[in-house]
Amino acid sequence: MSYVKPDEVVATAIDAGATKAALSTPELLVRGVLGGAILACATTLAFQATVQTGQPIVGAIIFPVGFIMIVLLGLELVTGSFALIPLAVFTGRATVRGMLRNFGVVLVGHVVGAVGYAAVYVAVISRMGTDTENPLVANLVQIAEAKTIGYEAMGASGLALVFLKAVLCNWMVTLGVVMAMTSRSTGGKIIAMWLPVTTFFAQGFEHAVVNLFVIPAGMMLGADVTVGDWWLWNQLPVLAGNFVGGVLLTGFGLYWAHRRSVESRLALTGDVTGAPTAPVAPTKPAAAASELQDA
Repeated sequence: MSYVKPDEVVATAIDAGATKAALSTPELLVRGVLGGAILACATTLAFQATVQTGQPIVGAIIFPVGFIMIVLLGLELVTGSFALIPLAVFTGRATVRGMLRNFGVVLVGHVVGAVGYAAVYVAVISRMGTDTENPLVANLVQIAEAKTIGYEAMGASGLALVFLKAVLCNWMVTLGVVMAMTSRSTGGKIIAMWLPVTTFFAQGFEHAVVNLFVIPAGMMLGADVTVGDWWLWNQLPVLAGNFVGGVLLTGFGLYWAHRRSVESRLALTGDVTGAPTAPVAPTKPAAAASELQDA
């Protein structure tokens, strides 16, 4: 059977988190660059579908292609790691230092990949700056302003709103990461990932890596947004909300939901809280983790 039971899924998630925390800095950087660029490319595809059809749900249905490519290729998405690596730290499979190194290096890679793709994409849709009539130009400017000065106009309520939207977003995104582990077949993984990722995008929730592309691209096209607006009213609160959503609602939520069976499974290999923190090779029941040094 290709279906993987929930307790085995959580054990696999812990293995994947330990593996990710042990990756070298160059590996993390390259995987972060590629992950940021691929997700940005999928975002532009979703926006194009929305503009062409006038139906945002069409873009939401298409958007998960980028997430799926990242997962299947074993690349890095820091928002996905927010659910996996803290579990590995909690169960003694990784260190706090390894977790923070992963988050920091991958974020740098995302900035390079997403902003780099934004620069290239802006040159393409504006015909090297000679044409601003493409409807995608106005679309990106509008979205960038809504994601920054739109929240700023609301003051403290805007910060609370963007934070809550980020929590809900990464609850779904990290469910996509974990649900990829519920199947041993490629087709099953794709379908499982598609469901929660479409759910977040269709509802306009806030994703930190998507915003690393959208807001800089809008700024390059003339959006009335400063770097301070970008980071204060969106990027920082969204990162915080994404972390809370991933670590609490998905990571520890699923761990505590299946705690007894998960700890029994981990105890068979000695991988329990308080065990040595050096990462170890994935166990047989969680072999799928080697496929998911990803999102």
